[in-house]
Amino acid sequence: MNASATQRPTHVDFDAVFDEHYADLVRYCRRLTGEDDAAEDIAQESVCRLFGDSLKAGPADLRAWLFTTATNLARDRYRTASNRRRLLEAHPVRPTEPESPDRALDREERRADARAVLETMMPRDREILLMRYSGFSYREIAEAVGVAASSIGTLLSRAERRFAEAVKQTEAST
Repeated sequence: MNASATQRPTHVDFDAVFDEHYADLVRYCRRLTGEDDAAEDIAQESVCRLFGDSLKAGPADLRAWLFTTATNLARDRYRTASNRRRLLEAHPVRPTEPESPDRALDREERRADARAVLETMMPRDREILLMRYSGFSYREIAEAVGVAASSIGTLLSRAERRFAEAVKQTEAST
């Protein structure tokens, strides 16, 4: 067997792969999802991911790779939709009344006061508080701040205490 026949090509032609496999891929995805738009989205994403991934074998597995990727994307889409429905059933979104001008003004004043207090704090304390209350994990905060993840709980507790003390001082002075 010729050694060059078993080597992986260094370049796969996007247009050729698209032209050869896209129509079949869309039909397959349409059968999986039952939706034309979803099928086209999944097929396009599969082809795009092909060029962001490195195949383990040569062009012989392009078709299998594309269809496997499309299947996984369709499953992910179904799982996401199921989770969204389940969460909305458990926690339905209820229409709310518009916020009164007094309440909106009060909220904005509290927000401005909190920003002013944050500006007086040490940069690391401010960063830790903002990141934690923006949904970052302790590990992510630790990486950003440059400390051990095991230290974040203590640092966060101290920063919260300093913030509360600064708020009390601000309220006392007004």
